[in-house]
Amino acid sequence: MWSGILSGLIVAVVLAIVSVVWRHRGFWGLLRTTIWRFGTVRVSVAALLRIKDDDCYVLFHSPFRPQTYGPPGGVFKYGSQAQSDLDRLGFLDQRVDGRQAEMAHDLRGYLGAGRCLGFMRWFVSGKGRETAAECLRRELREELAEVGHPELIALVDRLNFDLVRSVFERPRPARGEHYKVMRYFEVYEIRKENAEALKLIDRLLKLGRAKAETQVIAVNAADTRSGRHGHFIVSPQSAFLIGDRRTHDDQPALR
Repeated sequence: MWSGILSGLIVAVVLAIVSVVWRHRGFWGLLRTTIWRFGTVRVSVAALLRIKDDDCYVLFHSPFRPQTYGPPGGVFKYGSQAQSDLDRLGFLDQRVDGRQAEMAHDLRGYLGAGRCLGFMRWFVSGKGRETAAECLRRELREELAEVGHPELIALVDRLNFDLVRSVFERPRPARGEHYKVMRYFEVYEIRKENAEALKLIDRLLKLGRAKAETQVIAVNAADTRSGRHGHFIVSPQSAFLIGDRRTHDDQPALR
């Protein structure tokens, strides 16, 4: 009798462990953070756009990091319907002086360490936030104007995208800060399904290769690994265009 009870308990424990692993698949590194619920974590979730031709990748100049270039794209935004969920998670929006309006509703902020897993489960549900397509279209409109090519904005509205990879960076200490940093990236390519998509890709590749162009550049895989393209800095997240690991730390943004 006792052996039967013990066997039943073992089966129950194994099934419970399997259930936990399955529900938290993709974010296994957060289980320890969730169990040891100490400290603060800065979180951000972003969509990046890969525009490539063979060993050629298009990057845009960052207005907040002079001489630094990275892939188009940016942080997802949440809608008003998500506020109750984010309040329940204790999410505190990050704000930078002079950029309050621009950063409004960004999914970039601070959480208690024990809430990170819940936050990621909420994010992947898609509830109350931009889709990747909405995020990338919005970011492209903004960034094409920033890099001096607003004439291309009209090509953005009908774009659709295909997922290349997802990259999850578990919480890690931030140099000189009291909190850890957790990031999640989704990398997409433009679906080549209409004339606007083909024209935008072609135009951006030509701009990147143009010697006179300084706001849009084209780099190769070696540049993304080294973090340099001539005298320009290639942003660390550019490495996700070719793989799932960064090779350099973030550069501080202007304040």
